[in-house]
Amino acid sequence: MESAINKVVLSGFAGADAEIKTFGNQKLARVNLAINETYRNTAGEEVKKVQWFNLTFWNAKAEIAEAQIKKGTGLTVEGRLQANRYDDKDGKKRYGIDIAVSDLIIRGNEK
Repeated sequence: MESAINKVVLSGFAGADAEIKTFGNQKLARVNLAINETYRNTAGEEVKKVQWFNLTFWNAKAEIAEAQIKKGTGLTVEGRLQANRYDDKDGKKRYGIDIAVSDLIIRGNEK
């Protein structure tokens, strides 16, 4: 296998306003995306569950996120999974996965 695919498409709602950070001349926006799921458990009861995903936007897309993404904004994003390793405030190694957004559709505040 010569090539691999790392592609994700998600549609949900922003859990909060975009959080902005600047690193020199680069801008980063972070947004938590909530996706509501409904299913039936083994007893036949309807269960509602929310899945949370961390989105990252860089530079021009970060500018768009900063200006337009507020809590409750409906979003459809396409991007790639990006694994991260960092040390927390206590010096413990932590791991996480973000979605590095390449394409974005803003559906507006649908809640």
